[in-house]
Amino acid sequence: MSKPTVTNPWITATVAAGPETPEVSDTRPSPPPATMMPTRPHPGAVPPPQDGGLPIRHLHPNEQAPWWWLGCHGGAGVGMLDATFPAGRDAHRHWPVPVDGTSASVLLVARTNVPGLRAAQTAARQWASGAVPQVRLLGLVAVADAPGTLPKPLRDLVKLVAGAFPRTWAIPWIEPWRFGETPPVAQLPKSLARLAGDLSHVVARN
Repeated sequence: MSKPTVTNPWITATVAAGPETPEVSDTRPSPPPATMMPTRPHPGAVPPPQDGGLPIRHLHPNEQAPWWWLGCHGGAGVGMLDATFPAGRDAHRHWPVPVDGTSASVLLVARTNVPGLRAAQTAARQWASGAVPQVRLLGLVAVADAPGTLPKPLRDLVKLVAGAFPRTWAIPWIEPWRFGETPPVAQLPKSLARLAGDLSHVVARN
């Protein structure tokens, strides 16, 4: 089987939108085209970021989790996601790399402002370059940085950055999180329910 062509939207420095960019809504984006959904690193095809990206931390053998939340920047929302889905673990802004030959499942987390999305873009590029061994990147959790609908430039940037990930979950503004509160599951938005369902499959596989 011939190797599929993989585009590298994380390398693009400008915001662009077109027919081949994945659709992202306030709930969950439609799946991007197959050539826009990297599921494994492509060393040599994607250069690592110039700043080196996020640091790596080698896990002790007893450090295990069904998945890890990896904030791409400070204030990404990892704390509230971790409180809502306690089966996962906070990677504390380090790539969690096992030393026993297994792989770690990782969800990157970023806010939907320009600095947050650029940080996610850099982390995706770091992973795609092969600089992060033994990490299974599940996707990006894009957490709203403010109430209401994203302005068009930010929607376009979310679409662009989402093309660098196997999957993207767009989480709307959740007012109780602002006060450090975790709403009951029944009151969570549908996008978080979908994320919960997808994470349950991760747990089952692990």
